[in-house]
Amino acid sequence: MTVTGSSTVDDALLSAQTLEERLRGVGEERYHHQHPFHRLMHEGKLTRGQLQAWAFNRYYYQKTIPIKDALILARSESPEFRRAWRKRIVDHDGEPGTPGGIEKWIKLAEATGVPRDLVISERGVLPAVRYAVDAYLTLVTKHSFVEAVASSLTEMFSKNLICLRMDRMIEHYPYLSSSLGYFESRLSQAPEDASFALNWVKQNARTRAEQDLAIGALRAKCDILWAQLDALYFAYVQPGWPPPGAFRPDAD
Repeated sequence: MTVTGSSTVDDALLSAQTLEERLRGVGEERYHHQHPFHRLMHEGKLTRGQLQAWAFNRYYYQKTIPIKDALILARSESPEFRRAWRKRIVDHDGEPGTPGGIEKWIKLAEATGVPRDLVISERGVLPAVRYAVDAYLTLVTKHSFVEAVASSLTEMFSKNLICLRMDRMIEHYPYLSSSLGYFESRLSQAPEDASFALNWVKQNARTRAEQDLAIGALRAKCDILWAQLDALYFAYVQPGWPPPGAFRPDAD
């Protein structure tokens, strides 16, 4: 215990179990499954145009994921870590003859009605989406390595959201049902990646300060995901005023 003025601060090292519980608590409180935009999506209340805006803007995040993972990989001096982490890059970039997550996301965007060349061009990405995603790259390059790895732990919470999303898309947006390959892949990829990262953080956050940084990094990553949905919600749902130069859906 450290006493500061009239307050007492518990700075004892957390057990691995307690650290995991606190990390999972961040997801329960802050993961973007609770965002109004996602709730509208799962209730079948988004228009085709709003889904176009979501798929189009989310591509900027999707194509950045393997860049983020390459930056994390490059910071590690451990061959064991690099061998485990590099599969993430392949998962998203794919290999010759095997499409990865980026290509599968483009197919989803095309299914909503956004042309492939427009998706890839990134012309019209919402400024707030761009800033939020770029902030993720700053997090993994400018902060500690523990924070960089811990920021990926939103994958601990993604499987339930993906299962729900797939079910609701098939139910409410049947024109997307044959283009859900990205989510199908992530059902197995995300839990495997999350398990490795969680175990690494529990083993390598060796001081209470590092543990608190890991928790803070996961909270920051949740904020980054939430901010992207805020941008979509206020540009395309309420009040529905996309900024100048932003993507304009061609469907209602």
